Amino acid sequence: QLQLVESGGGLVQPGGSLRLSCASSGFSLDRYAIGWFRQAPGKEREALSSISKLAEMTNYVGSVKGRFTISRDNAKNTVYLQMNTLKPEDTDVYYCAAASVGGRYYYTPLRGSEYHFWGQGTQVTVSS
Repeated sequence: QLQLVESGGGLVQPGGSLRLSCASSGFSLDRYAIGWFRQAPGKEREALSSISKLAEMTNYVGSVKGRFTISRDNAKNTVYLQMNTLKPEDTDVYYCAAASVGGRYYYTPLRGSEYHFWGQGTQVTVSS
């Protein structure tokens, strides 16, 4: 079974940057669209961004468009989320997830229900 591991979270000051990584072990990621989500305790999960399985297409929600950039390196089985100009309201646990998309090469889902495999999450705290 595909397993995803997030890393790169931490404490950063407002206006700072972090790069999150989502890596798989043992399975190639190039069969999957990958999405990034975040969720705080007691809050609904929020989709942030997704990238098609061969990186032709990306998708962002409005709150992060222009600040976050998703990318992937299938040779390294890793997907990244570069987060710039971070705000205190970006404080959350960040998760990556993989969606089996078959022949839909350009598909970039943003609904959590379309994702089949999830990582354990990495904490991002934006505070001075």
